[in-house]
Amino acid sequence: MTSSPHMSEYRSSILGYPRIGPRRELKRALESYWRGGISQEELVAAGRELQEQTWSELAATGLSQVPGNTFSYYDHVLDTAFLFGAIPQRFKALEEELNPLDLYFTMARGRPDFPPLELVKFISSNYYYRQPELEPEIEFGLNADHIIDEIKRGNEAGIELRPVIMGPVTLLLMSKASAQAREGFQTLDLLDSLLTKYEDLFERLARAGTTCVQLDEPYFTLERTDDELDAFKRAYETLGHSPLRPRLLVTGQYGDLGPALPILAATKVEAIGLDLVTARKTPAELAEIPGLRRKRIYAGVVSGRNVWKTDKLAALDYLRELQEVVPDIVVSTSCTLLHVPVDVLSEFDLLGSVADRLAFAKQKVGEVVALARALKDGAPERWVSPSDEPIAPPDDAVRKRVAAVTDADRERVPYAKRRVAQQEALPLPIVPTTTLGSYPQSAALKQARYDLGQDRLTYDEYVGVVKSEIETVVRLQEDIGLDVLVHGEVERNDMIQYFAELLEGYLVTRNGWVQVYGSRCVRPPVLYGDVSRPKPMTVDWIGYAQSLTDKPVKAILTGPVTMLAFSFVREDQPLQETVMQLALAVRDEVADLEAAGIKVIQVDEPAIRTLLPRRMEGREEYLKWAVDAFRLATAGVKPETQIHTHMGLSGVAAVVEAIEDLDADVTYLVTATRTLYWVLDALQNAGLTRGVGPGVYETHSARIPDIDEIDELLTKAVQAVEPERLWANPDGGLKTRHWWQLEPSLRNLVAAARRIRRRAS
Repeated sequence: MTSSPHMSEYRSSILGYPRIGPRRELKRALESYWRGGISQEELVAAGRELQEQTWSELAATGLSQVPGNTFSYYDHVLDTAFLFGAIPQRFKALEEELNPLDLYFTMARGRPDFPPLELVKFISSNYYYRQPELEPEIEFGLNADHIIDEIKRGNEAGIELRPVIMGPVTLLLMSKASAQAREGFQTLDLLDSLLTKYEDLFERLARAGTTCVQLDEPYFTLERTDDELDAFKRAYETLGHSPLRPRLLVTGQYGDLGPALPILAATKVEAIGLDLVTARKTPAELAEIPGLRRKRIYAGVVSGRNVWKTDKLAALDYLRELQEVVPDIVVSTSCTLLHVPVDVLSEFDLLGSVADRLAFAKQKVGEVVALARALKDGAPERWVSPSDEPIAPPDDAVRKRVAAVTDADRERVPYAKRRVAQQEALPLPIVPTTTLGSYPQSAALKQARYDLGQDRLTYDEYVGVVKSEIETVVRLQEDIGLDVLVHGEVERNDMIQYFAELLEGYLVTRNGWVQVYGSRCVRPPVLYGDVSRPKPMTVDWIGYAQSLTDKPVKAILTGPVTMLAFSFVREDQPLQETVMQLALAVRDEVADLEAAGIKVIQVDEPAIRTLLPRRMEGREEYLKWAVDAFRLATAGVKPETQIHTHMGLSGVAAVVEAIEDLDADVTYLVTATRTLYWVLDALQNAGLTRGVGPGVYETHSARIPDIDEIDELLTKAVQAVEPERLWANPDGGLKTRHWWQLEPSLRNLVAAARRIRRRAS
């Protein structure tokens, strides 16, 4: 095949890369620094080594452009806030006390006298960011020395880096007004003053020799108001006319840029990054956008969100068609590769039929480079499309069972009748206190789990260690005075992985780590076949915990939608078919728990919003099958069995309605301060009629809340919901906390709840 007349060189890039290291080197360095094991100089040296190793490896693959400024010690959104001097007034007092890096960590992690910035889910991904707080009086600055240093080090290594920066409008939309901000203040009010600092940054980058800078605007792949689109237009008209700047690449990751795309196409922005995996547009549709033909398009045809190999022949055919419409193409990823593990070759014992179809970050970079070369020189003869055959043979029994599900399988008796039955079965006080599942795991327990995997410990010996840990957790909760206990999830490595290891149709990796936030990493399992539950997964552990106490012990399960959202999921059948298989597996576990005498069962669904379509189209259909899956998983129990769920925050009206439709008896909602006010509004105006537990303190922070603070939040909640429907709880699991943080926090929670009871009596 002759090369395209439009393309005289291979053009390939990616929009970002994992930063934790192939063996979680960053995690280990961070945690060692936080506990005083290494100096700041040693931490910085470890970070620089990871940066430079990544640049060298990416350049060696043949990528024509290597992204820079993708490394972060904690979170890239917080990095951008620091870049522009967006330090909230409440942290200003620490600027003289702490060096910049320790101030940064205090804003991210908090300390007893300084609550951290809020931890918020990053759009529709499974990553979380620390939300910047902005005030009307803020004077933005520019602290770009670290980026200039990166560019210099890259140049010394012969690698030109393309700095990646959060775009100005998304940065403001991802931020929130501080508690001290005047009424009516909107973060977008700060756009003009922020744009001047972006222009200053561009000038510094240009003078340092940078030829292109990447600005990420993922918030414009969500539904946006006319005012927000006007701000977007003003921003890029302004930045496009900056007097001294590199070329601008603006990316719309995680979805369709929608009305923001023609706005960008009409500006002087030179390049636009499109997610052509999540929201592939036909070349004909793109051809209709005025001005787009004159732009350089970063064609995101390799998924940055899932781990399956790209169908390179199909992607190449699409790229060829696209090139007829937009001649200047750079082959790229749909989004940053932050959301996938580093290297599939580190997995030496995966099931062969699955391993042959997987591509992690390193392999995806290879796919991008190969597609760029094929677009110019033609596809190698060895390229073949992935097989249409499923990786595992269909499980006929599972499929027949899903096909036989009826509406009656999703129905319980009305809540009003259930509530009476549950009050008789569970004589709890008003405003009952509880926690949401996980507790810290001791070094001895972690060692026992490792030794079991290495055949150094028998299973019976391991069971003894786990039971001892469960008893410790139960006795502590009794001593603290909690009303509904948990067993601590001490046998679980992760809320997803634990169940994936026990379900058919899943496999787990050894080194497939993905960063969630800071040093927190998980190994998302791979869902490749039909799902079923061969045997009970939690009954023995929770039954043992219940045998130790007269107080009710709550079983904790991960819900079907969350199992789906936090896994790398098969793509050969619709998600709604896969989630119903998961729902039936959870339903079987719920039935066995009830038969074992467990009266409270919590089915966690923190990821309901994660899979919510980013635009209105498709939301109604998604919420219907998501709600159907939860109800199928939980509706098989008796009226007196109380079903709880734990959900992520969402102010989206459709999700508020979905919470009611789930028909859970109690719903816990996360992120203490912000959620509380959303919950109050939902209870008063959106008709949430069942039990609710607004998280009254954040468990991702080391800070210990005092009694008065929790009392104040619960008092405000009681103004919106009668005490009989209110629960008092933290906003998440406690696995990442130390015992010295956990115990006083829970004692303060119990004391505050008792105050509410006294005032209500």
